[in-house]
Amino acid sequence: MLAVAACVAFAPSLLRAQWWRSAPKDFEVCADLAEKAKSKEEKTAALAECNAKFAGRRKPGGGYTYYDFMQDRTFDIAGPNPTPDEQRKIDEQYTAYLDSQRRSSITAAFAAKQQQQQQPQRGVQQVSLRAETEKVPVPVASPVKQAARIKAANCAKNSFSCEWPRLSQSIDELKKLFGATPNKAKRS
Repeated sequence: MLAVAACVAFAPSLLRAQWWRSAPKDFEVCADLAEKAKSKEEKTAALAECNAKFAGRRKPGGGYTYYDFMQDRTFDIAGPNPTPDEQRKIDEQYTAYLDSQRRSSITAAFAAKQQQQQQPQRGVQQVSLRAETEKVPVPVASPVKQAARIKAANCAKNSFSCEWPRLSQSIDELKKLFGATPNKAKRS
C-alpha cells in the first residue's frame, strides 16, 4: 500500500520531467519539436539550437545531405552530422575548389593582360570597321509637327479650327518663297 501511495505522490513530478522523452535524432525531428514552442521567440531559439546541433538535412529517399555554402554545393553524408572521414573529404573538396578558383582567376587576369597588349595594335582596324558598319540615324520629324499632322488627318473638312493651321502654314511657305521676312519691331 505504501508503494502505491509513493507512486501516486511522485507521478506528477515524473510527468513534468518527461524523462522518457529522448533527444531528437536529426534536424527535422528537432524542428518539429521547435514548432510546438509557445512563443515566437522560443521557436526561433529552438530552431537556432537545431541548426547548431545538426548540419545535415534528411533526404526524401533516405540518408542525409550536407550543404557547404562556401562551395555552393551539397554532399551526401551517412547521418545527421558528417563523420570525421566525411568532414575530411568535404575539406579536401573545398581545397580543390579554392585551387580551381585561383587558377581560373589567374587565367582570366592573363587573358585580360594579353587582350590589353593586343588592343593598341587592333585599335586602328576596329575603328575603321566600326565606321563602315555603323548606320546613320534617320532624321525624325519634331513631335510638334507630328502632332500637327495627326491632328490635320483627324480634322473635319471646312472646320475653322482645322483649316487655320493649314492656312497659316501655307502663308508662311509663300513668304519664304518670295523672300519676305516677318516684320520685327525695331528697338530704339
